[in-house]
Amino acid sequence: MSLTSSPPLGIPDDGFSVTAAEPWIKGKVAIIQQYLTSFAASMTGKANELVFLDLFAGNGVYSLGARKELFAASALMSLATNLPVTKYIFCEKDVEQLRTLKIRVNKYYRGRNVLLLEGKPEDLLSKLDHYIPRSKGSFKVAVFCLCDSFSFDLHFDTVAYLAEQGVNFLIPFSFALNDRLSYKFYLKENREKLRRFLNGAGYLERLENGMDSNYQFYKRLVQIYQNNMLALGYNLSVSTHKADSGLMELPTYQIGFFSKQVSTRVIQQNVAATRHAQFELFQ
Repeated sequence: MSLTSSPPLGIPDDGFSVTAAEPWIKGKVAIIQQYLTSFAASMTGKANELVFLDLFAGNGVYSLGARKELFAASALMSLATNLPVTKYIFCEKDVEQLRTLKIRVNKYYRGRNVLLLEGKPEDLLSKLDHYIPRSKGSFKVAVFCLCDSFSFDLHFDTVAYLAEQGVNFLIPFSFALNDRLSYKFYLKENREKLRRFLNGAGYLERLENGMDSNYQFYKRLVQIYQNNMLALGYNLSVSTHKADSGLMELPTYQIGFFSKQVSTRVIQQNVAATRHAQFELFQ
């Protein structure tokens, strides 16, 4: 697959809106890229169609500082990466963000098979049913779904619905967690959102029982989510990465990869090997 005049991860300022980001977010996008690359390689010769689905696509560009350094968010990154993806589906609830992403996609990737959908993921399921091809007989489809909202905006019911189609999920467990937006805040003011994220009030009770720190809250939440995905029949792997963040005041964060089609351990090992090779290269 040949690239058009596509920007690399660092891109020029086009004057349109960007999303402010901390430096560690750039590393997170690179890790997402490595997961997508490894997954695409694992499906070579096994799938007739490979779909990249981004449920929280944004406007496509992050900014470090006052627009001093711009880099592609996951949607544009996926297009810039030379992979045999046959269809890209980008979802975004904010009309202006989606309009800006559309401008950027048309500027750099007009020839690609890209579909942009406006709305929250839970409101787009019927459209996704229509636009995501289904495996049938010898015709195989592989869907790589990125759920990176930096929040608890992903309803578990949405994940369960897509799971019925055998969708593969990459979920960075990253969200604001600090002195102000603490575990107490989420368990009180944001309790309903957290309930939808975890799939029920019973999980909230397990989460808050004996809770006394943000770190404990994070660790237990990720474990509950893993167990919920196991209950849906998924294999899983979780990788741990540094988070030097003023918003997410934890030393590390985790990314979960969930699949019924490929070995999650192999994918994670490939990602780890890639990151080690890059680390060695720049030493």
